[in-house]
Amino acid sequence: MVHFVGAGTGAPDLITVRGSGLIKEADVIIYTGSLINTQLLDDTKVGCKKYDSAYLTLDDVIGIMQDAESDNLNIVRLHTGEPSIYGAVREQMDRLDELGIRYDSCPGVSACFGAAADMNIEYTLPGVTQTLIITRIEGRTPVPETERLESLASHNCSMAIYLSSGMLDKVQDSLLKGGLSPDTPTAIVYKATWEDEKILKCKLSDLYRTGTDNGIDRLAIVLVGDAIEHASYDVSKLYDPGFATGYRNAVSD
Repeated sequence: MVHFVGAGTGAPDLITVRGSGLIKEADVIIYTGSLINTQLLDDTKVGCKKYDSAYLTLDDVIGIMQDAESDNLNIVRLHTGEPSIYGAVREQMDRLDELGIRYDSCPGVSACFGAAADMNIEYTLPGVTQTLIITRIEGRTPVPETERLESLASHNCSMAIYLSSGMLDKVQDSLLKGGLSPDTPTAIVYKATWEDEKILKCKLSDLYRTGTDNGIDRLAIVLVGDAIEHASYDVSKLYDPGFATGYRNAVSD
C-alpha cells in the first residue's frame, strides 16, 4: 500500500504524529528531496530504501511503487507541505488506480499556515476579510483566465501566493492592476518554519525591490492583505457577552 504523506513546511517537528509513524514503518520512501527537510528521514527503520524524486519522472515513481507493492512492502510517498496543494498527487493516484494499488493520504502543514504561525497572524479577521485565496501566478504552468492574479486581487481579501517568488515583478504588477492599493501590507516568507527562515514585510509597491534586495527568487511564499498588519478589525462575536451561543446565554448591559 502507498501512503501519501505531507511532510509539513520545513521544521521536522511540524509533521503530524500519523505522518511520523508512517515514515518509521516504511520499507520504501519516495521523497521530494528538493523541498522537504531530510531530517525527517533520520529515524527510518533499518533497510528502508529511499528515493529522491527530484531525479525521477512520473513513470520512475510509479515503477518503484509497483515493484515495492509486488513485494508486499510498505510505501511512503513523502511530499512537501500539504500534498493536496500543488502536490501533483492526483496524477500518481490515477496511475495507482489503473494498477489496482491501494493508497491513502496523510495531511501536512502547508507553507501559508506555517508562515502565519511564525508571524502570529490571522488571515480571516472580522471587519477586514473572511476569505483566504491560495493561488499562484502563471508561469510554465498556466492558470485559468478567471484565476489570474489581476482578477483575484479585486476581492481585496487575504492571499497566499505560491510558486511565484521568481516572478515578484509580475506578482506586484498584476496585484496593482487588479486594484490593490500600493500600501497593501505584504510579506515574503522564505523557507517558512526552517531554521534559516526569513520574513520580509513591505508594502505591495515595494514587493519586487524587497525580494531583489534580499536575493529571494525561490522557496518563498508571498502573503498579501490588510490582515497581515491587523491594524484595524472587529472583535469576534464569539466571545462577546451580548452574543448567545449554544453553550452560553447572552448577557445584557
